[in-house]
Amino acid sequence: MDRRIQKLIDFTKEKFGLEDYCLERHSLSRSVNIFNETVYTLCMEWFPSYVIEPVDDGSNPEGTAVMEIDVNSQKFKSAIFVMGKTYAKDGIAFANLDTNKIIKWIEAETGLTYGKQFQLHKEAEGEIEFKECFEGVAVSPSGFIDIKFNQKGKLTSFSVHGQFPSKERVKEETYTLSLEAVEHLAKEQLKLIEYPSYEQKKLFSIYGVEEIYVTNDQTSTIPFEFIADVESYLKIDKTIYWEDPINRPFGRQEISWMEDITAEQAFSCEPSPVSFPITKVEQDKCVMAVEDLLRQEYPNDTGKWMLKTLHRDKGYIHAIVRANHHDNRVFQRKLMIMIDAKSLQAINYMDNKPMLEIFDQFQVPDKATITKEDAFEKMKQLFELKPYYVYDFKQKQYVLCRKIDCQYGVNAESGEVIALDDL
Repeated sequence: MDRRIQKLIDFTKEKFGLEDYCLERHSLSRSVNIFNETVYTLCMEWFPSYVIEPVDDGSNPEGTAVMEIDVNSQKFKSAIFVMGKTYAKDGIAFANLDTNKIIKWIEAETGLTYGKQFQLHKEAEGEIEFKECFEGVAVSPSGFIDIKFNQKGKLTSFSVHGQFPSKERVKEETYTLSLEAVEHLAKEQLKLIEYPSYEQKKLFSIYGVEEIYVTNDQTSTIPFEFIADVESYLKIDKTIYWEDPINRPFGRQEISWMEDITAEQAFSCEPSPVSFPITKVEQDKCVMAVEDLLRQEYPNDTGKWMLKTLHRDKGYIHAIVRANHHDNRVFQRKLMIMIDAKSLQAINYMDNKPMLEIFDQFQVPDKATITKEDAFEKMKQLFELKPYYVYDFKQKQYVLCRKIDCQYGVNAESGEVIALDDL
């Protein structure tokens, strides 16, 4: 075993008191963060010494310690004892379950400062959750720190997820934005959407707000996306046309997400291929690969699909393809096509059509009788303008924004103002 890996293993064993544990397996993995930096992680699975053989179904037995450490910073990303059971001796424990002591431990463990880079989100029995922030202001993409402990104060789970920006990455500003100043944008973000009620098996026409970030200087907006690193995707926005279908079935190939990472790659911080930009040659070949798959699997759909984006992911280039036709439903038709990064041929794909077909059984909404203007007047006082430091991929900095949002909507049939969570 590489001596540097062994050093991390020994460090983990001592730190978490794993004297009564045996290292069952370990592996290296890598990922690329929003700053396009490659992060290498050593994952270790420690079995309690009483376990002679692994559980039949392949899962880890109760009390297993699963540890993940950043190879280069030597900071732990997670430390989880399966089923909340720990056999650690002289490991991590918090006397009197003192929240302030727990915060001090997190600060020492992560190098982060409470109140400046993370803040308390919620407390429950045996668990405290913190959210990422900058100087007390929420951050997007967001992160969290979660810590759990048993009644004796022994650590049973600790995980850190997010970027937690340093001062150098943030463009600090004094907040000046008001709702009146962005009222026109707020109105633009009000959309008529068909929300599904799974309880009532019905679609409701609701005026709801599509969240968006507005920069403090009001010069630009940043779309709210569920995919944190969406800006690292290469935008294509090309409608795919063809004249002739391909009359042979598409053969799906198995996808493997496993990478064989060497210690040399990890300790030298070798950039992951995922961090490299997609070249013009690769882009053109990916467009052809998408077209060929559509000609095989959707032969009569010429002009009905648009290739939106391309992005890399562990040996593949993923193509996101959306239907050109849009209705008012919350979920739209989408394909994800997996293209082999070496051959640049499509090898598999996912279609969300089966998920959308669930809504075909739902009762359709009645005709809308409320106008957008009426709905906006009803909701105007309910709009939220929350400050956020949002990572701007163009500036490569966090910039001060406000997120336009609303937890309520207006039923377009009845005019009733309703909480969206109640649907």
